[in-house]
Amino acid sequence: MGFPYIDLPFYKQINSLSFTLLHAHCPFSSGELAMRLAHSHHIPIIATFHSKYKTDFERVIRSKLIVGLIIKRIVNFYNRADEVWIPQASVEETLREYGYKGKVEVVDNGNDFAGTYSESEKKVFRKELGVTDGTPLFLYVGQHIMEKNLEFLLQSIALLKSIPFKMFFIGNGYAADALKELSNKLGINDKVIFMGCITDRNILRKYYIAADLFLFPSLYDNAPLVVREAAALHTPSVLIDGSTAAAVIRDGVNGFLSANNKEAFAQRIRHILLDKPQLDKVSQQASETLARSWKDIADEVSDRYANLIKRYHA
Repeated sequence: MGFPYIDLPFYKQINSLSFTLLHAHCPFSSGELAMRLAHSHHIPIIATFHSKYKTDFERVIRSKLIVGLIIKRIVNFYNRADEVWIPQASVEETLREYGYKGKVEVVDNGNDFAGTYSESEKKVFRKELGVTDGTPLFLYVGQHIMEKNLEFLLQSIALLKSIPFKMFFIGNGYAADALKELSNKLGINDKVIFMGCITDRNILRKYYIAADLFLFPSLYDNAPLVVREAAALHTPSVLIDGSTAAAVIRDGVNGFLSANNKEAFAQRIRHILLDKPQLDKVSQQASETLARSWKDIADEVSDRYANLIKRYHA
């Protein structure tokens, strides 16, 4: 956490810059700095709402009163912005639950994998990763935290022991060791491989392309970028029906949805694997409907910035 107000040389320097517009992606120290600068310089400010902050705070703070006060402060931050952006329409529900009553604008995330898929690379990468022909490959990329419903995920795929699948977990987090222990307890540690963090985008791309399905049963995420990254590389996701993350998914069209119980999740995966033509079709449509390049997004954002600046000064 930064404390910009006590770093006087920094604060003096940033306060002297001639900003035309400011855009905050966090309602805490950096966002408050942006808000103060925007108001003192009489320029517009946009604030993007990304995360389910309440869930994060409830994990570490036992007092509902304190959590409520923090959420109230977060809502007050967004109330002071000229525009509030969200990365997909379903995120609005979370913001409304927190008490925000203002207007929101939906602005998609882009991703750097859009338009880079290669069928020939898929075969090469599967071989590099030691995945034989006919072996279903599952993938999870993200924080290894219990809020992501990862115990549920391991328990679900443990019901598929009769299938010679392989699954990679990429990322890290406080629950990593517990998840490895659970994998061993469930008897699937020969099928599940925990890779830790992979920061090289080219290496990460190999895993996305090689995978058959991206398994993401999280009820915590708002608009997970990893689902769109997987889709860009023709790997459709399996998500929980009714979750915020699943709002952009049409079941059997650009992804797959399951009821929120491990037996149903496992059975959904089993049925998907039995229908290869549909899986191929959904993979293509996921890429076409969920993957936008950052260049495309940047052009849209640039137009939105220009329009806001014009309206603000009018």
